[in-house]
Amino acid sequence: MILHTEVNGEGEPIVFLHTGLQTGNSDFVKQREELQKSKKVIVPDLRGHGKSVSVDFSNYFEDTAEDLKETIDHLHIDKLHLVGCSIGGLVGLIFAKKYPSKVFSLTLSGITADKPSNWKEVHLQEVKFQQELLENDEVTNQLDLIHESDWKEFIYMARDENWYPFEYTSDLNNISAPILYMVGEGNKAEVVSAAKYQSKHNNLHVSVIPFASHLVHEQKPEIYTNILLEFLSEIQIKQ
Repeated sequence: MILHTEVNGEGEPIVFLHTGLQTGNSDFVKQREELQKSKKVIVPDLRGHGKSVSVDFSNYFEDTAEDLKETIDHLHIDKLHLVGCSIGGLVGLIFAKKYPSKVFSLTLSGITADKPSNWKEVHLQEVKFQQELLENDEVTNQLDLIHESDWKEFIYMARDENWYPFEYTSDLNNISAPILYMVGEGNKAEVVSAAKYQSKHNNLHVSVIPFASHLVHEQKPEIYTNILLEFLSEIQIKQ
């Protein structure tokens, strides 16, 4: 499916892939404002989010990566920079693995390489948190406003203990483009992932950001944005 997408600015295309239950317009606000001064900023709503209406969450990550491919083909874009966090990071990683020739660079945050030894406990805690979210009328009313699909289906998908695509995140093989992996020091599994990725990938840059956790681009937006700009500038110089 072609994703609902908004485009601003001119220059090399850069795609921001939002986190779960966000939309293209509600996420990466600081980063988009800065990058659209020099690049063509593309913000899709991922499958089942915002105005990208879908009821099919059965093969979510692979299908959404294919949605992204169909969308950029529709926009006549041959190659792009990809930036994604959490769910968006997973979709970006899978896209970069499947279509490496289409990626100038890949910036990731909020993803975990390997299943943690305490995954069952972590997953149960996440399910409990999501249930509390469903019981919060203020939050659910807001989510009803920004999503045209039934956003609850996305939460139900994540109740499956095997929902996370570790088969893709376990390595960065097949990605030849430069990679920037930013991680908040408060998320230990992601810090461990950074060390693993760095030990096995020559074209990877790692930044561990203090006083942040899973959503580093929201928690430390200026630091995140400055590092991203530096990364993109270094790529341009080497080209």
